[in-house]
Amino acid sequence: MMKKTVEASRATAKSFGIPKPLILAVTILTSMDEGALKEVGVQGSILEEVGRLASLASKAGIDGVIASPQEIGTIRERCGEKFLIVTPGIRAPSDKKMTKREPSPRRRQSPQGRTISSSADPSKKRKTPSKPFKKSSRISHKPKF
Repeated sequence: MMKKTVEASRATAKSFGIPKPLILAVTILTSMDEGALKEVGVQGSILEEVGRLASLASKAGIDGVIASPQEIGTIRERCGEKFLIVTPGIRAPSDKKMTKREPSPRRRQSPQGRTISSSADPSKKRKTPSKPFKKSSRISHKPKF
């Protein structure tokens, strides 16, 4: 299914004379933990399953995956440096309704968009971040196709 998606999107882009779109796959929803995975029949660890799914996506020609920041190392190891990894935004500790696998506030590397926009007083929340963000040590790059 992933291979056919890649082939169809490339053929369609070519027929329209436009650059091919980047295609991303989802590994495991960040709202799922190991208990939820076991409920649906996955017996291995989250990291093992994310690595397996990312590897399948890469072999099918998918450009990258959407995954938890905690899984970047495993994905890089299995899929290489050019494989794209998109991570969800970081939320404040008080805003853990949907996500179960994200870095702690000490490891923040991106803005708290959803926390700010859903706040009762967004302008106040925006002006008073709970802790400064660390600068990412990773340099982003566009893959060469």
